[in-house]
Amino acid sequence: MLDVIKEIVYEVTGKGDITMDTDFLEDLALNSFDVMCIVGKFEERYDMDIPIKDVRQLKKARDVVEYMKKKGITE
Repeated sequence: MLDVIKEIVYEVTGKGDITMDTDFLEDLALNSFDVMCIVGKFEERYDMDIPIKDVRQLKKARDVVEYMKKKGITE
């Protein structure tokens, strides 16, 4: 799943040095538009909806991995 995160973040922002502890806002300095574009790519890829209330909790790559596991996605 970390590879998928890296791929999508790079596709949207051009930023690639991502680890499980990378904080999207602090470490990558992403803005809200970047985050929503990334969320949109995840929604497209996995044919799912990610509510805004959930997006606010996904601060680090690790959070995204755990969230996707809870949704049954383990790619």
